[in-house]
Amino acid sequence: MNILRLRSFVTAYLPQIFLSALNLAALTALNLYVPRIIRDVIDQGLVPGEVGFLMRSALILLALGLTAAALTAVQRFISEWIGSRVGYDIRNRMYNHIQNLSFSYHDHAQTGQLISRCIEDVRAVQNFIGSSVVELTQLIFVLFGALFIMFSANWELTLIAVIPIFPLVWMTFKFGDRVTHLFFKVDNLLGELSARLQENVTGVQVVRAFAREPYEVKRFDITNRAYYNARIKVISEWAKVMPSTDFLVTLCTILILWFGGRMVLQGTMTVGELVAFNAYVMMLAAPAQQLTWLVNAAGEADAGAKRVLEVLDTKPEIVSSAAATQLPALRGEVEFKNVSLKYLDEKRASLTDINLKVKPNQLVALIGQTGSGKTSLINLIPRFYDVSDGAVLVDGVDVRTVDLVSLRKQIGIVLQTSLLFSDTIRENIAYGRPEATDEEVVAAAEAAQAHEFIVGFAEGYKTIVGERGVTLSGGQRQRVAIARALLMNPRVLILDDSLSSVDTQTEKLIQEALDNLMEGRTTFVIAHRLSTVRRADLILVMDKGHIVEQGTHAELLKQGGLYKEIHDLQLAQNADPAEVTLFEPRPEKAVYHSRDLN
Repeated sequence: MNILRLRSFVTAYLPQIFLSALNLAALTALNLYVPRIIRDVIDQGLVPGEVGFLMRSALILLALGLTAAALTAVQRFISEWIGSRVGYDIRNRMYNHIQNLSFSYHDHAQTGQLISRCIEDVRAVQNFIGSSVVELTQLIFVLFGALFIMFSANWELTLIAVIPIFPLVWMTFKFGDRVTHLFFKVDNLLGELSARLQENVTGVQVVRAFAREPYEVKRFDITNRAYYNARIKVISEWAKVMPSTDFLVTLCTILILWFGGRMVLQGTMTVGELVAFNAYVMMLAAPAQQLTWLVNAAGEADAGAKRVLEVLDTKPEIVSSAAATQLPALRGEVEFKNVSLKYLDEKRASLTDINLKVKPNQLVALIGQTGSGKTSLINLIPRFYDVSDGAVLVDGVDVRTVDLVSLRKQIGIVLQTSLLFSDTIRENIAYGRPEATDEEVVAAAEAAQAHEFIVGFAEGYKTIVGERGVTLSGGQRQRVAIARALLMNPRVLILDDSLSSVDTQTEKLIQEALDNLMEGRTTFVIAHRLSTVRRADLILVMDKGHIVEQGTHAELLKQGGLYKEIHDLQLAQNADPAEVTLFEPRPEKAVYHSRDLN
């Protein structure tokens, strides 16, 4: 069973488990003692008419009931605490693992599926450990305890009574084999349902803009219907088993009354012993019936554990090696040596034989059509992906040989569509440096031309931005993202078309600030506007994964190649050079989903 592979999460709480087992043993012993009291009440109290004995027995039963109630309350708390703690640990482990999974994993993983695995599947495991395992343990205690007492009292009647139990157990385990596979299908469909919902909520503006609400409702209904049918399949399997278990339990009672009744008539058994014996049989039958529910819960938990383990078993492709060294403060030299990059699911390499050496403090502009390899190239610098061939060096050191955190701490990144978190503006700016002072945060905001609009809010820097920063305009989000990158004081700065979401006036303000802040930094800019490109120290013209031209603005114009051709064409269409776009900007996703943005 997959659930057994998660036992390390449970064994971390062995003292609490041991206490729970002791409590269960005591509770079971009390429950097993009750039928013996009832036997004595009938045989020594009711039959001879001993009122005093009846009173004493009633007080004993009251004491046992109160004690059992207290033990049950303690047991419930301990078991639920263990289950909740295990669920807490698994969710933390999964979240931490997902944070370290490579970007290539997130390129293909559905957000809704990951959410479903972290919440719904862990919940199934947690519920099984917190309640079903306890019930199963109690069932085992009751089984052995009751059988021992029954065999001691009348072994012949015991053998007769347990005959229906064997087919009951067999049916239950056969049911368990079927239901595990069914629950795995249910969980996968629930993940698809979550993914569909998450995708629709995220893209609600596009849905409304194209009036596609009926289409999206239909798509959701199809997935929801599949999930519903899978749940009904589980219920129908369960419904087939339950009537059979009820019949077998009833058959146990019939056998006891028939054969036990004859023994009472023959004088070999008292009425009290028969009633007590039947009570023990019911104590066995009830857990046997409950076994179906436990197997049902175990099937759901095992399916959930399988989906959890599919995530935990995925190894991050990009990690710091055991021999990784801490990267010292960078000067900012970046070199690509015979670099090629081919993603696992692509036939054609995204980058081929890239050779480039960028000196410290240089401003490098990358231009090219969609799919030319611009984003793929800059993603190799912070090692979001590893090269297929060649090497990427910073200050002469291969990025694969240094600690990832020490590398990425010295690289600032601003994306075209920058993600902000549902937190205050201040916390979003200080995301990379949470220890930064308020003065440093304000200075970064001022440098990014964001301070003025921030203080315009009633709460200023304490203003909570909405999910993904939707309460801010595109230009405001971009300036906050620029401030976030600048606060890190990176030696290498990557701007992935980060000025595309701002108007010309705001761009000029930000550009003036960046002119000062780029001093002492190596900067890579994916840009489309001529005003940004022509001032670069080095312009890279990319096409189909190759650098087809490189040089300054003036040098490329003299070469008379692709750059000059596109420059002249676009300039002829727009008299204002500040508004000229060499290539039409395109919508881009976040860098960790940038496989298709080359």
